[in-house]
Amino acid sequence: MLAQPAGPISPPSIDYPAVLPILILLGAACVSVLFEAFLPKWARWGWQLALSVVSIAVAFILLIVYVSDSPKAGIVTLNGTLAVDKPALFLWGTLLVLGLGAILLIADRNIERGGAFTPQAGIRPGTFQDRAQAASADSQTEVFPLTLFALAGMMVFTAANDLLTMFIALEVLSLPLYLMCGLARRRRLISQEAAVKYFLLGAFASAFFLYGLALLYGYAQSVRLSAIADSVAGAGRSDTLLFGGFGLLVVGLLFKASVGPFHTWTPDVYQGAPTPITAFMASCTKVAAFGGILRVLFVAFHSTSWEWRGVLWVVAIISMAIGAVLGLTQTDVKRMLAYSSIAHAGFMLVGAIAIRPEGLSGTLFYLLTYGFTTMAAFGAVSLVRDSKGEATHLSQWAGLAKRSPLLAAVFTFLLLAMAGIPLTSGFIGKFVVFSAGLKDGMAPLVVIALVASAVAAFFYLRVIVLMYFSDPAPDGPTVTVPGGWTTAAITLGVLVTLVLGLVPAFALNWAGSGSFHP
Repeated sequence: MLAQPAGPISPPSIDYPAVLPILILLGAACVSVLFEAFLPKWARWGWQLALSVVSIAVAFILLIVYVSDSPKAGIVTLNGTLAVDKPALFLWGTLLVLGLGAILLIADRNIERGGAFTPQAGIRPGTFQDRAQAASADSQTEVFPLTLFALAGMMVFTAANDLLTMFIALEVLSLPLYLMCGLARRRRLISQEAAVKYFLLGAFASAFFLYGLALLYGYAQSVRLSAIADSVAGAGRSDTLLFGGFGLLVVGLLFKASVGPFHTWTPDVYQGAPTPITAFMASCTKVAAFGGILRVLFVAFHSTSWEWRGVLWVVAIISMAIGAVLGLTQTDVKRMLAYSSIAHAGFMLVGAIAIRPEGLSGTLFYLLTYGFTTMAAFGAVSLVRDSKGEATHLSQWAGLAKRSPLLAAVFTFLLLAMAGIPLTSGFIGKFVVFSAGLKDGMAPLVVIALVASAVAAFFYLRVIVLMYFSDPAPDGPTVTVPGGWTTAAITLGVLVTLVLGLVPAFALNWAGSGSFHP
């Protein structure tokens, strides 16, 4: 018997204005690859920088235009794979501006002759060719398309409406980062070690995520977040697959957000990667990872919060304790900031656990404030240098205020913001997150967070005291005069940190303007 011919296949509905920022970044990334293939080497840097800056700026402008007319409840497009709602739009705007700052840091060639990236990544560390490329003025331009692909993957990740799309976006954002971590011009061995560690541990985390996805599909017969939520609400079956899948899925997400105890990659990778890439990871990847965590918790597992909340309480406490206590023992500035990010991840998790509008808006605002402060802080770290490159040991920062009062003042302001001192964005961020926790009945967790915040403030203040109340070594490092790109990136981070500390109402109102699409 002949099979009946299938009916016409209808194409998926696409709301192009809603997804245009992502399409622009992906298109620019593909054009950037063509630049690498066909442009002469001397012309690549200028064209790549111009393309990256223009594409991010255009994507941001189109996003702002769309936000003014976007439906409050959001829309689902691309055959239901993307949910473009108010939280997604807020996260997209944050990622685009942070991505622009990261591109500026990546583009600077004044701090390090030729830039922070090796022109030939395949050269073995320690060889004559390696020493020659470290002293050359050749530029690495492949980082521009890699950055654009990673940024586009982050935007898809925060708006993914099903777990399969989220997994694909996770790989799109992760694979470029694995490569870029190993591209440092100097200290090639530690940079390559960081890339290998990040890749291996990231592969394990992706496997956890994918295995959790499979278990949830077995439970709900769907990978769509709303379908999982419906199955939870109307199921009379065993919850073994549900919570087994949830646990594995959350492990993969917490790894990407560098939440303790799934943080083991963070200090080594932050220290070994080129500092512009560290700034990109510490700001943008944190925003994207917590955007995914919020969407999974609020959309798919909202009705089961009483079952998993206790586990995430423990995870948040562990993350805050690891970041605050081990941060005290660090003697390297980049590693100290890495443990700071682990502590902050625990603070953000307080807002994520509070499954209520205040928790969502508070966490989104915290991500905004933390991203800009961290990006500027790593930009400042890249300016303190000796003959071997960046001088990141704390002893080399002694008396920095006498060598460069401006840099010391900027870094002090950023550290105070991380500590949550009033009149900075860090204080407002912690206030709104902890307030959401109190409203949701999590007073003990908030008290623990306040104690951890006080402990973490000690290692921020230690650096400030070292810079202002110690004498610089006669042969100590110098402070490099930054180029225009790094100056712009640091200025952007400092201004946002200051403005959001003084007048946060606009950002808070945008963060609280809507909820996830059901």
